[in-house]
Formats: sequence, C-alpha cells, structure tokens
Amino acid sequence: MTDYKNIKTFDELLDREYGPIGAESRNEYEEKAQMFIVSEMLKEARREAKMTQGELAEKAGTKKSYISKIENGKGNIQLSTLIRIFEKGLNRKIGLTFL
Repeated sequence: MTDYKNIKTFDELLDREYGPIGAESRNEYEEKAQMFIVSEMLKEARREAKMTQGELAEKAGTKKSYISKIENGKGNIQLSTLIRIFEKGLNRKIGLTFL
C-alpha cells in the first residue's frame, strides 16, 4: 500500500500515483483528465443551450453518435471539430491556454 501521509500537494500525489511530468503513465493520466474536462464542458454547454445531442450534431455538421462519444469521454477529437461543435453548434467561442 502506498504511503500518503507525507504528501502535501496535489502535484505530489500525481507524482506518486502516475510518475513525474513526462512519464508515460503521467501523460496518459493527463490526457484522460483533459478529455473528461472537455466532455463535461460540452455536456454543460449543450444542456444550457437546451439542445439534444441530435440537435447539436445537426447544427455542428456531425453525427449524434460522435457527440455522445465525446460527452462520454470515449473518442478522440480533433481541435477543428471541437471548435466547430462549440462555435457552429453552440454559438460559443473556445479559448486555449498552453502552459
């Protein structure tokens, strides 16, 4: 069992559980975490717009099954497609920050 009593920050916990930044397991964790965030943002924005997945898909020029995959964190999404879904489908702008 892993000893957590000396861990004081979330970054230390991530290092312990997934390895340091740049480690393959840490990269996989970060990728899944980002996909989860995107999926939750999409769900929330769609619900605020009072749209079904089908309505959003039609407006954004994609398929309902694709919207569902993204909302469930199951699919890879291209940046251009994500922008189109938010901008054409939901009339929202996307801002990106690189750290």
